[in-house]
Amino acid sequence: MTSDRTLRDVVVTGLGATTPLGGDVPSTWDAALAGQSGARTLENDWAERYEIPVSFAATIKVKPEEVLPRPEIKRMDPSTQYAIIAAREAWADAGSPEVDGDRLGAVVSSGIGGIWTTLDGWDTLRERGARRMLPMTVPMLMPNSPAAYVSLEFGARAGAHALVSACASGAEAIGYGVDMIRAGRADVVVCGGTEATIHPMPMAAFAASRTLSLRNDDPQAASRPYDVDRDGFVVGEGAGIVVLESAEHAAARGARVYAKIAGVGLSADAYHITSPDPEGRGQVAAMRRAVEEAGITGRDVVHVNAHATSTKVGDITETRSIRALLGDDADHVLLSATKSMTGHLLGGAGALETIFTVKAVSERLAPPTINVANPDPELQVPLVRDEPAKLPGGDIAAVNNSFGFGGHNVALVVTNA
Repeated sequence: MTSDRTLRDVVVTGLGATTPLGGDVPSTWDAALAGQSGARTLENDWAERYEIPVSFAATIKVKPEEVLPRPEIKRMDPSTQYAIIAAREAWADAGSPEVDGDRLGAVVSSGIGGIWTTLDGWDTLRERGARRMLPMTVPMLMPNSPAAYVSLEFGARAGAHALVSACASGAEAIGYGVDMIRAGRADVVVCGGTEATIHPMPMAAFAASRTLSLRNDDPQAASRPYDVDRDGFVVGEGAGIVVLESAEHAAARGARVYAKIAGVGLSADAYHITSPDPEGRGQVAAMRRAVEEAGITGRDVVHVNAHATSTKVGDITETRSIRALLGDDADHVLLSATKSMTGHLLGGAGALETIFTVKAVSERLAPPTINVANPDPELQVPLVRDEPAKLPGGDIAAVNNSFGFGGHNVALVVTNA
């Protein structure tokens, strides 16, 4: 797999996560390979008190208070807490690289931002008055707070950025990190996505949009991408963070390399604020750009981690797009829909699923899709169901797709190191 374009190679040297499946990457990956679901009935009375028709979500497995000291908890929104936990793991996993802060960047995105802080602040103002507002409210609620705290954590002065593209935010952050290294702005970038929206207001809002599954009696079976009986997504929470480096920088310090981020593709549907273009033109464009930038062909793509949220329209549109891009080569692609296990981490989804894609390429294992009892007859690509599937040896490529409300499309191509 070679490219006619001269692009600086960008490699992944560190992985970090806190998710509904585990408090770190190893436990999350093991649970995903085992086909476990992170969805569970909520231990509160929100559904009854507020008449919310959904009483479950994919909540974080390890609570931040089990990991972070109380002073940090008090000054960070949960979305930032998750990002810091994942970033510290990723940094340690990368070997805590020695890098000039002027050559170190941070790109951490959230689709919604500090919603807990925002709504708690409003409750405080309404019920107790302005004098009881916390002085740290604005730094806690601002959507760039996770990026800012990550930059503070590691002294990243090359830039701290927080791109917002709804459910594509985490993947776009990683794509921007790649661009920072290729543009020569940085040698190392800590990047990814985070989200903490399991709060009654966003839960009620998503339910009102009729995009959530209503399987209150069986939460673990609720997220069922590509099943004919799918009825919506499951809200998840957590963060995924990766450490990216230029290949030269990683080699100079003898770093362990998981994989390369070889191609980044971005596009916009300009079609509808929530629904994807039914023709999938923007999705195809993003994937095509990523594949072309990686200098590969459809035959090289052996695995796709799909956006696949478990909605009626979105799932099949995506597989049609993959088929439109790859043609007959799609017949040998192994498709995984890991939101069947993690739920939908919104702004954190694309980053976590990039980690899954990196692990799949590195370990030559495609994670399973669970809860697919009756596959949709319109499914266009072979689906990995219930058990992991082996990926071939040699040079291989995988695609991670992330799409967001507003028509945002991001595709990342991951190749073996």
